Amino acid sequence: MQRRFFLSAAVVATAGSFAPKSFAQSNPKPFLVKNGEARFGVHTPYKGINPNDVKISGKDTNGQLAVFEYIGHVKEGPVLHVHNDQDEIFTVVEGSYRFRVGEKEEILNQGDTIFLPRKIPHTWIQLSDKGKLIYMVQPAGKMEEFFLKMNELKAPPTEEEFQQITMAHGMKNVGPPLSLK
Repeated sequence: MQRRFFLSAAVVATAGSFAPKSFAQSNPKPFLVKNGEARFGVHTPYKGINPNDVKISGKDTNGQLAVFEYIGHVKEGPVLHVHNDQDEIFTVVEGSYRFRVGEKEEILNQGDTIFLPRKIPHTWIQLSDKGKLIYMVQPAGKMEEFFLKMNELKAPPTEEEFQQITMAHGMKNVGPPLSLK
């Protein structure tokens, strides 16, 4: 009987060491980020035009997850790039988008969700006049810091500067953005 208890306790203790990290900090507190607001009150517009705000910060989740809200007013998107250590999940809240993941392209409309695994080149372009995305980066990595750095710039960076900035934040640019067809 004691041996069975010892073996059971050893299995439970070993399994606990493989459990994933908790998302929450040691003293988690619920919070609300209202429509039009950014977590911690810091807005990071994409290219100075399109709101791209942190809704849940990596600071809230022990670096495990960051959630952003993107509101597109321009038919554009990022360059083809790769995240070394993060997966991304995008959900279209409003509008229409074309995503490229590896060699495959998909059209996404309101309510559609797409998973973009790490280490696979990807990009997207907004097809509608207005659009809205909710996207998650897991783990959070340095995405928040990347957008803050890009917004500090007084002028668009050269290709070399942009590559240095993206590399410093766990990404690599590997091609041009998508164009409207």
